[in-house]
Amino acid sequence: MSRNRMFLLIGLAVALVIAGVISFYASSSPDGLEYTAGEKGFLDSARDSAAAGSPLADYGVAGVGNERLSVGLAGIIGVLVVLLLATLLTTVLKRRRTHEHTDQNATSETTSGS
Repeated sequence: MSRNRMFLLIGLAVALVIAGVISFYASSSPDGLEYTAGEKGFLDSARDSAAAGSPLADYGVAGVGNERLSVGLAGIIGVLVVLLLATLLTTVLKRRRTHEHTDQNATSETTSGS
């Protein structure tokens, strides 16, 4: 196995452990915006976001009764979605670069051949 692949697999394993296990121990205190809204007295006027009913709302997985498992699964799903998007973006950009490189070679061959 190549060093790059080993490095990526170790990085993925670390990210999954952090997201799946350690994220449960993150602070349950309100974030800065929520804290300020409470201090200034307008926290009660807050409305749920459009995504409040989504399967991964509030850092958990809807329908999972165990809070620790719900938070862990949400973290793992988040890591995997980001990995999938990064892989797709890398693949598209690599294909685009290869296609542009092929077009440039074809153009230069046509130009030098005339």
